Amino acid sequence: MAQPGKKIRILVIFLLFVVYFFIAARPIPRETILAPLWLSSLESDAPVSIGVTDNPQERLVPFSLGSRFGYVDSSGNFALKKMKAGDIYYNENQWTEYGARPAAIEIKNIAEEAMVSIENPGGYPILLDNRVFILGSEQNSLSEIGAAGNILWTYEFGAPLTCIDAAAGLVLTGSIDGIIEIINSSGKRIFYFEPGGSRYSAIFGCALSRDGLRLGIVCGIDQQRFLLFERYGNEGDYKIVYHEFTGDGFRRPVHVLFIDQDQRVVFERPGGIGSYSIKSRQTIHIPLSGEIAAIDESGDKGFFFLITSRSPNQKELIGIKFPQERFITLSGNGRDSHNAIFLKAPFKSDDVCLGRNGSMVIAGGGTTLISFALEEK
Repeated sequence: MAQPGKKIRILVIFLLFVVYFFIAARPIPRETILAPLWLSSLESDAPVSIGVTDNPQERLVPFSLGSRFGYVDSSGNFALKKMKAGDIYYNENQWTEYGARPAAIEIKNIAEEAMVSIENPGGYPILLDNRVFILGSEQNSLSEIGAAGNILWTYEFGAPLTCIDAAAGLVLTGSIDGIIEIINSSGKRIFYFEPGGSRYSAIFGCALSRDGLRLGIVCGIDQQRFLLFERYGNEGDYKIVYHEFTGDGFRRPVHVLFIDQDQRVVFERPGGIGSYSIKSRQTIHIPLSGEIAAIDESGDKGFFFLITSRSPNQKELIGIKFPQERFITLSGNGRDSHNAIFLKAPFKSDDVCLGRNGSMVIAGGGTTLISFALEEK
């Protein structure tokens, strides 16, 4: 028969084991993969199935690849596939094709029906936020076009525009002289700001959140900065809530976008991308090799994809899984996060495209589109 002291020691050891089990135990990590679904050739009308689409979604994904553009559905069938005859501007619902100095512009839907006809546009079309705009030929004016092809308003800028975004009935612009402005649905300026803080002023990228409450910009040369603004008080009142120096920076347009239901803003920076979390108020830097050739504009459910280009023919599909908020303990301007990348898939192609439809990722290169399902196993 065991002695009382020995029984107590066994009981204590057992209780410690139970406590340790519940405190320290972690589930076996699940692996995130991309499962191939189908291949579609731009030279054929019949997709090749290489997987099973469990939950097809009806939303069409636009693409522009080589000499062709159009829309593809979740099964790989083309709703529209056309040869390019000029410059293309498209969104999820509309598209337009135009020449160097267009005498007229037609905005068409996916069924190729003319929705808006614009005579003597005096510039080039921009389709944002289900609205139609004309950027003046000198890039220093912007007009909104009504359903009948009429001009609703025109706004003149002091310098050529370098970036435009629209959301929640607002238009955000950045210009080469380093000024950002927000214009409301009536064509009235409600916000004006000159960031400064760099040796040379210019705006290289800008984005509005879908609710219009936040805006992000990349500005300046030597040093270049990322700035995040949030609205406070009345419409048109925005203040800087975060800024970060990113180095000497780019001398070209850069990517800035709000993703994952406006919960995160991603911005291009030398050597990779920065990702700022609205919830945690922290940023991480994700190193990348090469320049961004195509980018996922949804970043749905914490997953984000892009295609980088190391040379004219060398491309790489990159999959990023942002860390869960409770594991982020950064301060200041963040730090590099190599382990956020869960996928690297190099391939060869001169040109590329990338689209996202929920858990479906569609990538294109050469004359082929390929679809993947985002899965955890």
